[in-house]
Amino acid sequence: MKICFMGSMDFAVNILETLHEKYEVSLVVTQPDKPVGRKQVMEGTPVKNKALELGIELFQPISIKKDYQRIIDEDFDFIIVAAYGQIIPEKVLFHARYQAINVHASLLPKYRGGSPMHKAIIDGNEETGVSIIYMEKAMDSGLILSQSTCKIEESDNVKDIEMKLSEIGKTLLVETIERLLSGEKFGISQEKNEVTFAYNFKKEDLEIDFHKTSKQIYNFVRGLNPWPVAYMTIDGLNIKVYEVAVHEEDLSSNVSEIVKVDKSGVYIQTGSGVIVLKDLQLQGKKRMDIKSFMNGAGKALLQVGMIIKDHL
Repeated sequence: MKICFMGSMDFAVNILETLHEKYEVSLVVTQPDKPVGRKQVMEGTPVKNKALELGIELFQPISIKKDYQRIIDEDFDFIIVAAYGQIIPEKVLFHARYQAINVHASLLPKYRGGSPMHKAIIDGNEETGVSIIYMEKAMDSGLILSQSTCKIEESDNVKDIEMKLSEIGKTLLVETIERLLSGEKFGISQEKNEVTFAYNFKKEDLEIDFHKTSKQIYNFVRGLNPWPVAYMTIDGLNIKVYEVAVHEEDLSSNVSEIVKVDKSGVYIQTGSGVIVLKDLQLQGKKRMDIKSFMNGAGKALLQVGMIIKDHL
């Protein structure tokens, strides 16, 4: 059996490895290398690194819409997609023996799009899951072949959920493929009136709105940790916020006022309750716990009585 695997992010790595162990993957399609960090060193995707380790041929088109000939030059039984990161043309979706299959990190039809794990946490959901679907021209709209749920713990961030769903996804995908290979006909259409979307974030979407409740902000911060990361702006400087804690009791009538600073953190009044800053990164600096941050630049930036202005 011949499989083409299309994926880029960490979510897809376990899925690729399991597919290769079970069936052997003959081609991996992944995003081009990109400059990373302050030194802008070119790095491959996590899926590229795993494919190199496994000795699988790689294809890294800049635009899959324009450059897909390598895929259709070869006959495949399955084209499997997981967190690839580009819109795939129909000619590719219907090229293999079976219609292309996507491993999607949500319980479709909820959270179609590129940020389903983030949105599930930000919205305060208690569970999420994986959907295995046939791929159609419209984003994440295809027939649902199988689904499995996953509990979202109160402390989970995006990386935690990504790893949980990746483990669920690899098992569910193999089970689904085996059912298809046996000749079984199955799948259900998505309910159109239940569709919601989780689009990729723009920079302005990542700024903390202190008028929300402390619990909403807590979910917002962990739903963006460790990428793309929530932030606040003070004196023209962006401060990334990786972790906060919740203090339910109001300590001021002024929303976004810094009401307290001690060894446990920086307390900021929200629309209801207080958040406590725990883990920050000042623009151009390294990520730090709050104690280290306040021993440095934070001492001047975050002072009791200050009102943090937002641009929302």
